[in-house]
Amino acid sequence: MAQALGWSKSKVTYVERNDWERPNHRDVEDLLKVYRVTDPDLREEMISLARGSRQRGWLYEYRDILGMLAEAEADASSIRSYGAMVIQGLLQTPAYTAALFEGTDQRRVAARMARQAIFDRARPPAFSAVIDEAALSRMIGGPAVMREQAEHLIAMSHRPGVEIQILPFEIGAHGSVSGPFTIFTYEETGDEPIVYVETAAGDLYLEAEKDLSRFTLKYDHVREKALNADATRDYLSSMVTRLT
Repeated sequence: MAQALGWSKSKVTYVERNDWERPNHRDVEDLLKVYRVTDPDLREEMISLARGSRQRGWLYEYRDILGMLAEAEADASSIRSYGAMVIQGLLQTPAYTAALFEGTDQRRVAARMARQAIFDRARPPAFSAVIDEAALSRMIGGPAVMREQAEHLIAMSHRPGVEIQILPFEIGAHGSVSGPFTIFTYEETGDEPIVYVETAAGDLYLEAEKDLSRFTLKYDHVREKALNADATRDYLSSMVTRLT
């Protein structure tokens, strides 16, 4: 079965154990081919059911804003994210997000907050974030907003499965200085990893193995150079005191 589908053995086991809570419609299409299901009405019904099982009310409501990013986040088993000039969206407070958008679009703020529901899943993703010190030095929204944001980062860092580290200025040049990116992996569903790269020309979603290897090396490098979890909390606590 694994060979016929081009799946890993762990993915086949995942499906056979009935852990497949939200099947990917592409995987359903592959199964229909292997089992030689040719009836067009039955095929369409099963593919539609697969698509529907992955829909979330909040994702559908903000689909015009969120695009592929929220879908990539929603089923990830692990997320590794490097934030360069601003704090990652999954870690932002409502006030920080509103200040970023300069209060012009409340739906964008609501959509970004809705993405954070992944941390309340029954099995939330393992989340690792490296935040460049530049993002914390920029007074988005003013001192009060940044103080609240720092307090929120401290609180998030104490959640199980969440690791937050700060990359200090003193590191100088590094392999990820060109911009932010996020790596999503899907160990439970067996889907291929995705690298999300934010650029001035638009967002990129990379799935090639060479891209995954390249960005994994980049992330491992900045994570190694960043302050550890305790030193990061000390930095954030000092920031809270300074902004009070």
